[in-house]
Amino acid sequence: MPEPAKLSTELPAHEYEQRIETVRAQLAETDADAAGWFGATSIGYLTGFHHIQTERPAMLAVSEESVAITLPHLEAERVAPNPRIDRVHTYFDYPQGQPIETVAEMLSELDAESVIADADGAPGVMGYEGPALSMFVDVESQSWVDRMRWEKSDAEVDLIRESARWGNLAHRYLAEETEPGAHPATVSQRASLRASRSMLDTLGDRYVPTVRGDGPAHAGFISGPQTRLPHGHTANRQLERGDVLITGASANIDGYHSELERTMFVGDVSDEDEHYFELMLEAQTIAIEAMGPGVELAAVDDAVWSYFEEQGVTDLAQHHVGHNIGMGAHEPPYIDRGWGAHCEERDGRDEADAVMEPGHVYTIEPGIYTNEAGYRHSDTVAVTKNGTEQLTYFPRGINDNVIR
Repeated sequence: MPEPAKLSTELPAHEYEQRIETVRAQLAETDADAAGWFGATSIGYLTGFHHIQTERPAMLAVSEESVAITLPHLEAERVAPNPRIDRVHTYFDYPQGQPIETVAEMLSELDAESVIADADGAPGVMGYEGPALSMFVDVESQSWVDRMRWEKSDAEVDLIRESARWGNLAHRYLAEETEPGAHPATVSQRASLRASRSMLDTLGDRYVPTVRGDGPAHAGFISGPQTRLPHGHTANRQLERGDVLITGASANIDGYHSELERTMFVGDVSDEDEHYFELMLEAQTIAIEAMGPGVELAAVDDAVWSYFEEQGVTDLAQHHVGHNIGMGAHEPPYIDRGWGAHCEERDGRDEADAVMEPGHVYTIEPGIYTNEAGYRHSDTVAVTKNGTEQLTYFPRGINDNVIR
C-alpha cells in the first residue's frame, strides 16, 4: 500500500478557481452577460458541489463578477459552505416550486439579459417538464465544460491514478472470491465490500464521498453466454468450470474514475478461448503502442482494425477501441475511425481536436465477440508529453487470468 501522506484523494481548490477563470475568459469573448450550466457533472466540475440530478433542476451561472446557483431548497444546506459560490437561490420543490422562474430571477440579479448555456432549460429527467429558459432571457448554446474535460490536469490524472490503485485491489479481491458454484452477484458484493473497507480504513477522513451510493470501490463481472454481449447483464446463474468472465473494477476518488477490465476463465481454458484471448490481447497491445501525443485518434482505431482484417475477425468486432474517461464513464474524444471526420463536420473544431493530447486519459478496450463468448481487456492509459502512462496494472496474460 502507498503511504497515506502521498495519497491523492481530493482536487486542490485552485483547480476550481482556474476553471471559473477559464469560463469567464470564454464568456468575455461573447456578447452574453452570463454563462450557465444545468448539467450536474458540469456544476460539480466547476465548483466541487456534487448533487444527484433529479426532477428538481439546478443551474449554475457565472458572470464577470459573481458565481450564483439555483437549487431546490433541500440542497441549500449542502451548498452553503462552498467558497466558490457567491449567491444561492432556492425554490421549495417541483412541481409546486418554479425552478426556471427562480433561475430567471437569479439571472436578473446578475444583470444578465442574455446567457450562453449548456441547454435551453433543465433536462427532462425523472418526469421533469418545465419551460424553456429562453422564455425569460436570450439564450445561446455552448459546451465549454464538456470540451475542458478532454484534457486532464496533473491533479486530475493523480485522482484517476489513485482510482486505478484501488480498482486493482478490488479486482484482486474479485479473483480471490471467484470459484465454481459461486453466484456472480454475491462475488461482486464481497469483493466490493472488502475493497471499500480497505479504502475507508486506509484513507480515513481524507476520503470525501461525492454523492450517495454504494461503497467507494466496486468490482464485478458478466459470465458465460452474457460475455458475448459487450454490455451483457449479470446472469442469475452459478459459475461453472470453463466459464468465460469479463470483469470490471474501479473506485470513485473525488468524482473521478478509472476502468480496469479483464477476460478471465474459471478453471479450464479451451483452445478456442485461448485463440481469441490472444487475438484480443495483441489488438490491445497494438492500440497501446500506437498511442501518444499528436497521434490521430482515428489512426489508433485503424491500427486495430487492420490487425482484425489480417486475422479475418472483423465480423467479431462490435465497437471502437476506447474512449476518454474521468468524471464520466464515457467522455469524448473517442478512439474511433470516424473521429477525424466527426471533427471536420463540427463547427469550432480544428485539426488539433482530432489528435491525442497530453492530459487525455483513455480506456483501451478492443474486443472480440463470438456466438459463445466475448473477450475484452480494458486498461486506463494517460497520454503524457513524452508518450503514455498505463494507470491500471492488473496482469494481462492468460496464465494470470485463470481462476484455479
